[in-house]
Amino acid sequence: MLDDRAKLLLKALVERYIADGQPVGSRTLSKASGLDLSPATIRNVMADLEELGLIASPHTSAGRIPTTRGYRLFVDTMLTVDRTGLQAPALTPDQPQKVIASAANLLSSLSQFVGVVMAPKRASVFRHIEFLRLSERRFLVIIVSPEGDVQNRILFTETDYSQSQLIETSNYLNTHYAGMAIEQVRSRVQQELVSLQGEIATLMQAAVRVSSEAMADDHNEVVISGERNLLSVSDFSGDMGHLRRAFDLFEQKTQLMRLLDVSSQAEGVRIYIGGESQIVPMQELSVVSSPYEVDGQIVGTLGVIGPTRMPYDRMIQIVNITSRLVSNALSQSK
Repeated sequence: MLDDRAKLLLKALVERYIADGQPVGSRTLSKASGLDLSPATIRNVMADLEELGLIASPHTSAGRIPTTRGYRLFVDTMLTVDRTGLQAPALTPDQPQKVIASAANLLSSLSQFVGVVMAPKRASVFRHIEFLRLSERRFLVIIVSPEGDVQNRILFTETDYSQSQLIETSNYLNTHYAGMAIEQVRSRVQQELVSLQGEIATLMQAAVRVSSEAMADDHNEVVISGERNLLSVSDFSGDMGHLRRAFDLFEQKTQLMRLLDVSSQAEGVRIYIGGESQIVPMQELSVVSSPYEVDGQIVGTLGVIGPTRMPYDRMIQIVNITSRLVSNALSQSK
């Protein structure tokens, strides 16, 4: 356990390093902390903090910088956030895709880092489905959602089907299952296989499977804004390897999906510090995230991605207020 003096010095060191980006020496720390301590006493406390793994000494400097453990202790026990000091423009109620894009841009512009938003989770319901024969045993499946979104998927089958069989299948699906969730359709088709013509039943099963995949992909969209902001962050601009790994993360999106999905299961703002776990695999990146709601139900997650040396108090404000703005806009646009 740290005593009050050690906590105050650690807090001052983290805040100074976040502000300046330079290793903090004992003389600077003495002024920043406001404590009337001798340089020798401060050096002894810093040595204790280093032994605990809370700060580290870069090879090129006599000063110290926070470690991942130091940042975690800081954000969990020492961070104070003024939730009234930030003003942000309201998001206009609109189609969900436009609200999400606007929110990602807002997060990016307010933070000057990267804004990321996971699109709302919706029930996998189709309004209309259609098949188009492309070549032998190769078909295009066209799925239209109740909101008018269109998804196309290529379907390969072991059996070839005529265009009349494709029309028969789409008519059956649209007549009996339009407006139902894909999960319900899958169950009903399984139950009705006996009464359906064998070849059509097989095609229908394949169509339901590919429709489910297509709509899941559509609903799990991640919108990212402001990647180029990292080019002006000194923590990245001086190391192309760090920058390349960050852009790889944004491009793949799989890791971000997992992170945002974990965040949606928690209440309020969460902070993930790089290197703590596989969720944020890069030592140099941190994520501040929060779920957002529609009519009281959590439907997605948003956040800010930036360097580990970020002003966490301001990021919490930005993420918190954007979450409320998105919730209001989506609830009003229903």
